[in-house]
Amino acid sequence: MRTALLFSSASLLFVTACAEAPEPGERQQGQAPTLSEVMDPDGFNPSGNNEIDIPGLPVSSDESEEVEASMEETTTTEDTPMLENFSAAGSVVGGEGDTIGEVQVNGGPHGIVLRVTLNEGALTPGWHGLHLHQVGDCSDIGEFKLSGGHVGKIEGGHGFMNPEGPEGGDLPNIWVADNGSAGYEAFTTLTTGEDLLDEDASALIIHEMSDDFITQPIGGAGARVACAVIN
Repeated sequence: MRTALLFSSASLLFVTACAEAPEPGERQQGQAPTLSEVMDPDGFNPSGNNEIDIPGLPVSSDESEEVEASMEETTTTEDTPMLENFSAAGSVVGGEGDTIGEVQVNGGPHGIVLRVTLNEGALTPGWHGLHLHQVGDCSDIGEFKLSGGHVGKIEGGHGFMNPEGPEGGDLPNIWVADNGSAGYEAFTTLTTGEDLLDEDASALIIHEMSDDFITQPIGGAGARVACAVIN
């Protein structure tokens, strides 16, 4: 075993000694030029290609421009919001199951416009809270619990005045006139058509009292008195 080890070492030394050493000033294959060679004016060829090919870096200004253009295109694509244009509607159902109004929802590139009209005698006069809910189901007349919770529900995050909020389904209050009718329009950027028009749709819920925009979980707005499926 010792003899074989010595023989291997000797062979290694012999092969190393026999390898040709480069002549002084001669560059081995793949070796980068020295700084003095790069800066030597005598080595500059005005009619030839004087670019240095360094692995991993662009070898021409054209390639650099292509890389920069590709980076700009990627950044622009990621930063550009998706346009979302849609229309949806629904009938507002009261606590007795009768139709008391209509809701229209229109989505655009910057947000969603929601319009509500309530017939005369629809609700009691005054302010009423209203929110967008996760499920388009108003079949449990008078309760309207099947509509689920708010769109974009945040635990402890309901309300425009809440530092932890607002939720995606939060909306300003609606004012009902003395004759029980109302006309309402609001703009929101808190939710999207994808949230409202998913496979189980969504619902607009109107409450018996106003939303104070901070009390959890619904701003102290009380019972659900009207519901509209949005689809």
